[in-house]
Amino acid sequence: NNIRADQPRFEAFNSLLSEFGVLGFEYGYTLADPRTLVLWEAQFGDFVNVAQPIIDQFIAADRAKWGQDSSVVMLLPHGYEGQGPEHSSARLERFLQSCAEGNLRVAYPSTPAQYFHILRRQALMPVRRPLVLMQPKSILRLPEAASKLADLTKGSFQPVIDDPVASANRAAVTRLVFCTGKMYYDLAARRAPHVALVRIEELYPWPDNEVAGIVDLYPEIDEVVWAQEEPKNMGAWTYAAPRLRVSTGNALLTRYVGRPDRSSPAEGYADAHKAEQERIVNEVNAAVEPAGAKRRGMAIKS
Repeated sequence: NNIRADQPRFEAFNSLLSEFGVLGFEYGYTLADPRTLVLWEAQFGDFVNVAQPIIDQFIAADRAKWGQDSSVVMLLPHGYEGQGPEHSSARLERFLQSCAEGNLRVAYPSTPAQYFHILRRQALMPVRRPLVLMQPKSILRLPEAASKLADLTKGSFQPVIDDPVASANRAAVTRLVFCTGKMYYDLAARRAPHVALVRIEELYPWPDNEVAGIVDLYPEIDEVVWAQEEPKNMGAWTYAAPRLRVSTGNALLTRYVGRPDRSSPAEGYADAHKAEQERIVNEVNAAVEPAGAKRRGMAIKS
């Protein structure tokens, strides 16, 4: 990439398969040279569990314990694509459980433009924090996930993306669905006219004002849904649920759609995986039962 004569260096290295050792090295590199944007990509996000001591003892808590600031970026392939329990989950829930006091940034960018803008932001922000990115491999070549060149040269990272289709007729929407990354494209392929699909691109810090603003744009919604492909005890649900209630003024039914609680992250059989994905999409698109109170000011227990 020859952009200009005095451009900064770009270096790519094929590191050994020792997640603990390599992530520890990359973390230390960011402390030694704060001017360098260091990115470490796992072969699959599942393998990041081998580096858990580095994450728990250093990356998540270094600022609180030692006043150290790192800008290391973790690129973690994450997405339920039928490859089984060892090649599906970067354990998003574990990172979200570690989030507090502004210690991390956790995001799930769904387009190349979003990926570009969040990396640029990471390099330029004066406040240095580690960045954790979930990255489904299946959308790397997905035509629907492509960005125009203008999307990269203009604009900035958006923590929340409204539904580009449903926003044309918001009065017809009775179910507002929040989701992330790959789940959006699975749902968008078979969207129902009464459903709006809103992408949460940055999970921590939670984009409270942006979510509340989106909710106010849809005057006829009866319920808010969090849809995910991970099991209920994994993924972002337990983290997002109380925050969604706050963002919606606790005046809308907040419901979960996804896999039930599981001990293993994903199915080991392709047919079982397809059946679960189909069930989730069908449930999101099902008819809405009126909640009885649609706008803020009337608390509903979910």
